[in-house]
Amino acid sequence: MLDNDSRLDPAVERRASKRFPIEQEVSYRVLDHKAIVPESGIGRTFDISSGGVLFATEQRLRSGKRIEVSVNWPAMLEGGCLLKFVVVGRIVRVEDARASITIEQYEFRTRRSKDAASVGSDKPTRAAVQYS
Repeated sequence: MLDNDSRLDPAVERRASKRFPIEQEVSYRVLDHKAIVPESGIGRTFDISSGGVLFATEQRLRSGKRIEVSVNWPAMLEGGCLLKFVVVGRIVRVEDARASITIEQYEFRTRRSKDAASVGSDKPTRAAVQYS
């Protein structure tokens, strides 16, 4: 007897949120108050959804750790103001030099124009609205 249960078919998308193929620069830092020198690095996003972010990492990260990820956002505010998308979440999957996180909290911050070519400053000005 054949099992036609679509939940077992790897070709069937089971994620609750649609993923968007957004490839942008990213900086990250593991939020570990016990670490003398917090893990941090740069990379690129592969995709982003309303529930998570998949991105390349410089080193292998550990699942379960809380992390802050800052993504150069591809769209600008009216008037050409640069943005970054800042996410706090938990690492849920690690594959070689890739990590996937769930989004627990996020906000858009403005970037200074001198940060256009880089991931951004550690002390950005904040956009007026915080989302979570």
